[in-house]
Amino acid sequence: MPRYMSSKEAAAYLRVSLQTLYAYVSRGLLHAENGPGQRESRYLATDVERLRDRKEKGRKPREVAKATLSFGLPVLESEITLIENERLYYRGLDALEIARTHSVEEAAAHLWQCDISAFDRSAPSSDSSLLVVMDNFRGRRAEEVLLPLFTLASDDARTALWQTSQQRLAEGSIDLVRILAGCLLGTGPNAKPLHQQCADVWGIDSRGADLIRRALVLCADHELNASSFTARCVVSTGASLRAGIIGGLAALTGGRHGATTARGEALWDEVVGDEMGTKIRQRLARGDDIPGFGHRLYPSGDVRAADLLASMAPLDRDCQELIHHGHDLTGARPSIDFALVALRRHLRLPLGAAFGVFALGRSIGWIAHGLEQRRNPDIIRPRAAYTGHIPSDVDPHYGVPR
Repeated sequence: MPRYMSSKEAAAYLRVSLQTLYAYVSRGLLHAENGPGQRESRYLATDVERLRDRKEKGRKPREVAKATLSFGLPVLESEITLIENERLYYRGLDALEIARTHSVEEAAAHLWQCDISAFDRSAPSSDSSLLVVMDNFRGRRAEEVLLPLFTLASDDARTALWQTSQQRLAEGSIDLVRILAGCLLGTGPNAKPLHQQCADVWGIDSRGADLIRRALVLCADHELNASSFTARCVVSTGASLRAGIIGGLAALTGGRHGATTARGEALWDEVVGDEMGTKIRQRLARGDDIPGFGHRLYPSGDVRAADLLASMAPLDRDCQELIHHGHDLTGARPSIDFALVALRRHLRLPLGAAFGVFALGRSIGWIAHGLEQRRNPDIIRPRAAYTGHIPSDVDPHYGVPR
């Protein structure tokens, strides 16, 4: 008869927290079953034992390290975001529900675990020289301007490592997000709700403003994605939260991360029109991918994208056809990157706004990770598996499993 372990027993056997155990399940490393007459999940003991053996002895250390860095075993513990059973939760609450019912500022307060009243103070005033610099960048895409502008516009005073006042940290954190919004919109920082600032500058109605609010909340965090991990690494050195955001922004500009939106825009321009299916098939045949489709953590489809696209209904014909052909040819469904491009086109926002919304929303998560990382006194410093020439005075069996 099969032997089972409860969640607590499995976590104890694996020497991890319950949150990490649930992360194993969400990544397909462990299968959870419903216990008879119980609400708590249970796990086959043989599966749990096999996972521990795999973690500790089952593979070469070098292979374990490589897998860990790419959707593999969790590398650190966090209380911020859980992705399980293809669902997304912010500190235990369904992120889709938060996106339906909360302002961006309320979502930030929830992720930062602070009192939203700290956000009531006015936004910091703009330096006149910054506004001149903004004018020089006007008309350029957000991918090009956000990083240099934010680096010039922000300072470290309220979010430096020595700042221990929770009130000042909360005030400084929302200031950083407001400054980033000002850099995106070319207005300087503003104390209005973030989604309303976007709506005012981009000239959209209340329904459009609500779509932007929903998108910002859905982008707020996504566990240890590349930019959030970068932000944590930066803050772990003792750098400020501002420095963490700068690191996160730099990572987000990569074409495999936030700048997938730019690749999605190019895809849209290339294939939309007559014979869309043929154009996509030709693209795949020459070895190109379809940016904005598929996500390894959501085999059945990115829940954030599905929610945002449903909120835009009815979708225009081009968008519907692109989703249809993408899924028909690859089996993959739209990711949040595709949904942000669809939102930009749906609301006729400036080119680059999809990346801008992504960055503005995700800055909330970067700050949450930075604040959490500060509670850990250790620097994030993994070791490399050296594969180069072995000097003569080094053990010739270096790196060889024994």
